[in-house]
Amino acid sequence: MKELKIKTPTAEYPIYITQGFDNLAESFKKAGFEGRKLCIVTESNVAPIYLDTIKGLLSEWDVSSYIFKAGEESKNLDTITDFYKHFLDEKLDRKSVLVALGGGVTGDMTGFAAATYMRGIPFVQIPTTLLAQVDSSVGGKTGVDFLGNKNMVGAFYQPSFVYINSETLSTLPSEQVASGMAEAIKTAYIIDKELLSYFNENAADIKALAPEKIQHVIYACCKAKAWVVNQDEKESGLREILNFGHTFGHAVEKLSGFKLLHGECVAIGMAAAMHLAANMEKTTQKDLEDAESLLQFFDLPIRAENFGSDEIYKQMFYDKKTKNGKLNLVVLDKIGSAYTEKNAPEDMVKAAIEHITK
Repeated sequence: MKELKIKTPTAEYPIYITQGFDNLAESFKKAGFEGRKLCIVTESNVAPIYLDTIKGLLSEWDVSSYIFKAGEESKNLDTITDFYKHFLDEKLDRKSVLVALGGGVTGDMTGFAAATYMRGIPFVQIPTTLLAQVDSSVGGKTGVDFLGNKNMVGAFYQPSFVYINSETLSTLPSEQVASGMAEAIKTAYIIDKELLSYFNENAADIKALAPEKIQHVIYACCKAKAWVVNQDEKESGLREILNFGHTFGHAVEKLSGFKLLHGECVAIGMAAAMHLAANMEKTTQKDLEDAESLLQFFDLPIRAENFGSDEIYKQMFYDKKTKNGKLNLVVLDKIGSAYTEKNAPEDMVKAAIEHITK
């Protein structure tokens, strides 16, 4: 089992990366949770596979569970209200612990519920999707969608620990694996040039989820994100680079009615962002082509042909990173390094959108 530490101004906690759930109960004891009530929050796709197993491993505790309908359409305040009702029915108090068992939607919602129930109770992340393991379970971003806008209501609230069992990926649909790969590839492009080389050299084994290879990717992504979050917990500067491709991607995601997976939209957004960087002469046309080839190898889309460039451009202004009516776009200044561009030329932004809609 590998271990990483997250240390922010508000919290310090471990990320455990392993195969299997053998050390799960011990992790709860290490966190000081003996004798506390636990509530496992999970969704309808994950519950039949893992809920009984996790309950059995945590049988020393008083454990309840709440299952919500899987999918982005459940990621709203109405579902959070249902969570609160269950917590009250189970008499959860400020010492109780929520356990997020599932993907990014489950983690975001459980974290938000933990941040707001009784003004804050502890929670634990047990991410079962690749996207959650390499990205969303780490760093304390929580929230829900509001009026169709992605993660518009939320809070920065850190978990007590993150327990990543890479074996859960074996039960994941292939499109969900691909979705997670998009976030891992994103991390390589903005922070870790060595990880990008590792992707290129081991692409087939990574795609096949070879245990040693995929654990290396998960560890590298968590390490990179820890480096960012340790310096900028609440996205006041450096952490914005983690949104590479996301402003373009979120617009596509919203316009699709959330029918496209988040990682699929991030992949499309990265194609646009790479086009912008090449046009701004930060990177090259070959870098763009290489990125698109890598994304396609992992069965990710790089075009949004069903949407108009004008509607994507307009939708981008609803992104949370827009400030004073101006787009803040994450741009590569070279492979493995990124920054937030506050004054990207409008014609180049529109050209990047046209690139992904042609």
